[in-house]
Order: sequence, then structure tokens, then C-alpha cells
Amino acid sequence: MIISILAVIFTFGIVIFIHEFGHFLVCKWAGIYVENFSFGFGKELWGFSRAETRYSLRLVPLGGYVKPKGEDIEQHKGEPDEYFSKPWYIRLAVVWAGPAMNYLLAFLVFFSVIAVVGRPVITDKPVIGSVAENYPAQKAGLREGDRIVSINGLKMETWTAMSSLIHSSPLKEISVEYEREGKIQNLKLTPVPSPGDSQKGLVGIAPASEYVPVSFFKAGLMAAHQCWYWTAFTVESLAKSIYRMEKPDVSGPIGIVTIVSKAAKSGASDFFFLLGLISVAVGFFNLLPIPLLDGGHSILYIFEGITRKRLTAKIMQYVNSAGMALLLGIFIFATYNDIKRIYESHFAKNEAVREAVAK
Repeated sequence: MIISILAVIFTFGIVIFIHEFGHFLVCKWAGIYVENFSFGFGKELWGFSRAETRYSLRLVPLGGYVKPKGEDIEQHKGEPDEYFSKPWYIRLAVVWAGPAMNYLLAFLVFFSVIAVVGRPVITDKPVIGSVAENYPAQKAGLREGDRIVSINGLKMETWTAMSSLIHSSPLKEISVEYEREGKIQNLKLTPVPSPGDSQKGLVGIAPASEYVPVSFFKAGLMAAHQCWYWTAFTVESLAKSIYRMEKPDVSGPIGIVTIVSKAAKSGASDFFFLLGLISVAVGFFNLLPIPLLDGGHSILYIFEGITRKRLTAKIMQYVNSAGMALLLGIFIFATYNDIKRIYESHFAKNEAVREAVAK
């Protein structure tokens, strides 16, 4: 429990703090007066002032906070060191710096994990690498790390042989003998038909991976590819959801906390790789053209640069109000998804128990 709490605090703290640190660096570079820069939120626990900026450590260690002078356009006085006194392209650089730092953090994390641990290669050993939710394997109690010994009395030497037998048994009950922590155990489950092929059985398991050492140069290329891949994957997923008019599968705070907790318990490499993924997600999300986010500010500043018309307090008020409503809607929707996912998972487990008792 303590490890999970510390993992969540560290993940949210470092990812959001680095984002705000990007804004802070460009503000300083552009000559924008920064009134406050803190790690965390809430009551100040410790701090000091230097060059007219208050640096502080605050009570809630979940992120950071940077406050440039004149950031609120309604309080803008026209002084040269204020945020809204700077040209649109300087303000654009300030807002882009946050997501850029998230991507830089993700690259460094991916690079470190790959350089130290190596490149993952899927093995042909009959060892479970992951278990999908609400599939027969999870309902029956199989876990990551379990080694399949035999199916229907036939000894399983490879993942290929095992998957072939499972694929040929849709809706047919099979007896599985597996090894967990040195102990041999048995269970029964029934593969479900594949969504794309009713003649193919699935139980919801994936093979394990082993790690192969790579050079620093290769690790750098692979780290950059991870940043690009997960960004492209997110864009493609969102585009498909919009095109097909489907509900996007979005995780909220509850879901992210659950995932981080699991990753912290599964090992350092998994945890830090997940930290990189979350940093990419935060960077990408902030680039979306949603008011109040960096992407929303970017659109306004680019529009200002094209039209040569300065933004007004009234425009910012309307835009920020719309952004607040939209973000609140996304938060509620994501939280609803989390709760529904947890409920369905518990419901599936309870059904599996009832089925086992009935037999």
C-alpha cells in the first residue's frame, strides 16, 4: 500500500512538475517576471525568494505551479515584464515548453529503461506475460508469470503449441495444469470465440518477454520511436472513435492510479516505462486545441499573430469558461469509465466464482 501511494505521488509529481518547469524556463529566458514557482499545491511548507521569484515546497506533492506576472489578462497593466506584454510568438513558446518538457522526460525515461534493461523480445516459452480483463483466463484465476505445464493432459513445451490448441477449442472446456511459485495447480476454462473469427478460441493471455542488450545509439533510436509510436497510436485511436462515432476508452484519475499501483508492484522497469507513457499522454493532451490547455492558448496566439489583433479580456473570459466546462465534462466521463470498468471487473470475477461453485 505504501509503495503504491509513493509511486502515485512520484509519478504525478514529476510529470506535472516537469511540465510546469518548461513554462518556467521559457518565462525566465523571455524576460517574463515569475512571481511564484512551486513543487506541489496548497499550503507552503518551505520556501525562499530569489530574483523576485518565490520558490516553494507545498503540502500536496502532486505536480507544480508557475505564475508569470500579468498572466491574467484582466490584471494586465502593460508593464514590459508581464506575460501579455510579450509578442504572441513568445507566449506561444511559453505554452509549448510544457508539453515539450513532457516529451523530453518521456524520451529520457524510455532511453534509460532500454539502455539498462534492454530490448524486449517475445519468447516462445509457455509463460503468461499478461492477462486481459473479462476473458476466461482472468475469470479462472490465471495470472502474469504462470507457466502452463499441460492442457488436456498434453505437455506444453512452447507458446506456439499451446496457443494452437487453445485456438482450435472455441466453446470447448479445457483442463489446464500450470505452475505458480513452484506449485502445480489445475483449473478448467472455456475459450471464447474470437470477435473476428468464430472458429478461433481465445482465453485472453499474451506471451512473456525477455530483454536483449542494445547499444546506447540503438536505445536512443528506440526511445524516440516510443515517443512517436504512442503519440501516433493516440491520434489514430481518437480519429477512429470520432469517425465511427464510438465512445473513446478514456481513463481518469482512478484508472491511472490503479495502473500506476500495479506497475510499481511489477518492477522498476515496468513502473518507469509507464511513467514515460504517462508523460507522453500529458504532453499530447495539453497540445489538444481545448481552451485552458496549452493547445487552446496556442490557437488563440496563432490567431492573434495572423489577424494582428490583440486578445481582449472578454474573449479570454468566453474561451476559458467554455474550456472549463469541456474539461469538467471530460473529467466526469473519464471517472465514469473508471468506475464502470472496476464494477464490470468485479462483476466478472463474482460470476466466475458462482459458475465454479455451481459446477
